Amino acid sequence: MKILQINSSVRSANSHSNRLAAELSAHLLAQHPGATLQVRDLGATPHPVLDETALQALFTPADQRTEAQQARVAQDDALIAELQAADSVVIGAPMYNFGISAQLKNWIDAISRAGVTFRYTAQGPEGLLTGKKVYVVLSRGGLYRNTPNDTQMPYLRAFLGFLGMNDVEFIYAEGLAMGPDSEAQALSAARAEIAQLN
Repeated sequence: MKILQINSSVRSANSHSNRLAAELSAHLLAQHPGATLQVRDLGATPHPVLDETALQALFTPADQRTEAQQARVAQDDALIAELQAADSVVIGAPMYNFGISAQLKNWIDAISRAGVTFRYTAQGPEGLLTGKKVYVVLSRGGLYRNTPNDTQMPYLRAFLGFLGMNDVEFIYAEGLAMGPDSEAQALSAARAEIAQLN
């Protein structure tokens, strides 16, 4: 089994989502002897934003791209290849201003490619990244689960499903900025959820 861990916090070692994602990956490795882990840290090595230059590169036929365009497309290709090769995906997703981080959004834009990770059919779009198990660790300073202010979970579920990844589990660590007791309780609850995963 190949596990791909995506860290999207800008806080590096001080990130709750990074630490919990690492603990979840370690749990999966222990549950599946022989499994391998690849970590993509988008905070330490941010992926470039999708801009007009990137779009021009993507929509230029491969044999007509400049060296700069080839290099830009290759950056996205690398992320897509990592995801295609993975059997399980662990995503650490902190909440920033009621949404996902810019780092995670850049990753999402990079891996969304018509004809590669999804395709359009007469029946509508079809995701091509099927057969994967996805775990998303959601870390928040406040309490947002099951409220209208939780924009992360519905968005990530919809996006992952669009690419064919419908087997998704969300692990919550909430109330992390509401005092030491709340933080300890949130981390304990998240770790208890992780311990129950297969």
